[in-house]
Amino acid sequence: MVAITSPERPSSLALDRPASAIASARRAVVADRYAASSLEVEWRNFPDLRSITAEWRALAARALEPNVFYEPEFALEAAGVFSPDVGAVLVWSGTTPRELLGFFPALIETRRYVVGPAVLSGWTHSYAPLGTPLVEREAAEPVIAAWLAHLADNRALPGLLLLPYLAAEGPFAAVLDAILTRAQMPVADFNFHRRAQLVPGDDRLLYVEHTLAQHKHKELRRGVRRLSDLSAILFTTATEPETVAGAVEDFLELESRGWKGKAGTAALYHDDVRGFIKTMATSLAADGKAAVHRMLIDGRAVAVAITLRSADTAWLWKITYDENYAQYSPGVILAVAVTEELIDDATIVRTDSCATSEHPMIDHIWRERSAFCDRLIAVRPQAPFLLARRLEALRGAAIGAAKTIRERFHR
Repeated sequence: MVAITSPERPSSLALDRPASAIASARRAVVADRYAASSLEVEWRNFPDLRSITAEWRALAARALEPNVFYEPEFALEAAGVFSPDVGAVLVWSGTTPRELLGFFPALIETRRYVVGPAVLSGWTHSYAPLGTPLVEREAAEPVIAAWLAHLADNRALPGLLLLPYLAAEGPFAAVLDAILTRAQMPVADFNFHRRAQLVPGDDRLLYVEHTLAQHKHKELRRGVRRLSDLSAILFTTATEPETVAGAVEDFLELESRGWKGKAGTAALYHDDVRGFIKTMATSLAADGKAAVHRMLIDGRAVAVAITLRSADTAWLWKITYDENYAQYSPGVILAVAVTEELIDDATIVRTDSCATSEHPMIDHIWRERSAFCDRLIAVRPQAPFLLARRLEALRGAAIGAAKTIRERFHR
């Protein structure tokens, strides 16, 4: 059973300061409104979540950490294509009317290790590289504690929890760490890595100039000049649902002509994936949360990028380019143009590259890094944590070896 504690009590010294006293009083109000003992927790399958999309959207807007991949416009479309069996633990307030305070999507994996214990895995897939749940920022500690308590008590769910692609250094991880330490739950992290992110801060005006080496600036300017000698160049950004739908078609077509098309993995060749991307992008665009950026030559797309956003965070979700123009680096040119556009938007604090660690392109443009890991937790004392930890390590090693072989073959 997880010990659920009330928020920390302020020291007498802190109360001598007006700001600390106000913050303390505010925490007390929050603790009273969202008392852990009054929270309601349930498990629902994804098809049953369409009836609570309004509450779900409201939670996403108040989340401790934004995650566009867990918003209804993205998640509901993705579930039918990638994970029909996905469900979610929902944490509700005890207030009237009640509010959705926690959204923790997950899958029960009975054969993650072929043989061995079942695992409740946070939901990610190849189109959603972030597994941080949506949690009410005003009540993060009681909500996360209530979620873990539910997992510990619900024998219909596995006693082992795996959170893939968890932001290892964000506010969610900080609250989770504190609760796990108090509850003395065994924890192990795997697949720790860092990927590029854009956090310009006060350096918005000269960010690109400070990031790119002088010779790289010259190469890009040379590429643009050479392209402009061939034909007219135009950069466009589609944000309205109708224009986004057309620009997504350019992305799908361009991707299919690259290495993914040759490998048969391009979305254009899979009707369900193609439909998911178009529906998701246009639905998010209707709420100002999706944009498609294109670099056109004589009206034809030679590079396309898709960005998504939630609250003050954006994601450079996908980017592709015409390999016939590879000598001009159209993908890099578009990435720099998108970077400048993101920097110009003061409402965006950070942008996640969604790229692999040490990516050969975006790592040279964006200098900040964000850390991620896969976190294994035993929510019950009797769960076979040591066995699962060994099996997870072996699984990771096998996947790493397979990736190395595949990359060598691709090269």
